[in-house]
Amino acid sequence: MNEIAYKKWLEIPKNIRQKLEQNVWCGNCMRAVQIVDYKVKSHQLGLMLTGQCKNCGHEVVRVIEGN
Repeated sequence: MNEIAYKKWLEIPKNIRQKLEQNVWCGNCMRAVQIVDYKVKSHQLGLMLTGQCKNCGHEVVRVIEGN
């Protein structure tokens, strides 16, 4: 896990982080799902979470702009 990216992730209030974790698009389930077992990385637009869909295990990604 990228230490700088993870530090920025933790700067986001916990309740907002939870909402972001629970609103990730899964192309397999074709709906918003919760991301689990994720890693936080730096992205050109901000932060990127890469992990698995809690429902089906499919790989999912969430980009959080502006961080």
